[in-house]
Amino acid sequence: MRPTIPGTTLFDGAQARKGYALNRLCFSFNDAANRAAFLADEAAYCQQYDLDEAQRAAVASRNVLALLAAGGNIYYLAKLAGTFGLDVQDIGAQQTGLSKAEFQARLAAHAG
Repeated sequence: MRPTIPGTTLFDGAQARKGYALNRLCFSFNDAANRAAFLADEAAYCQQYDLDEAQRAAVASRNVLALLAAGGNIYYLAKLAGTFGLDVQDIGAQQTGLSKAEFQARLAAHAG
């Protein structure tokens, strides 16, 4: 039985296998030319990496939680988020269900 943490997708061997194509796509963004190719024709670029329907939908929606559920590894997804122009606070806001401004206010409230 897989351990569960409420509200968290556990990245284990099964998730790694599930997300292999998605994570390969994200790794490709180490090269600026690949980022440009993705932005020029996102659908074709995703097809080139054989993303499944859930992965393509998660990419299209820019939904980090859906990307994690589709097998994405957060370290690789950071490359995809950067390609979308998202920063760590955008990702944190999505993960907490807050707007970016609300998330930033929460951070500021907890700052020393």
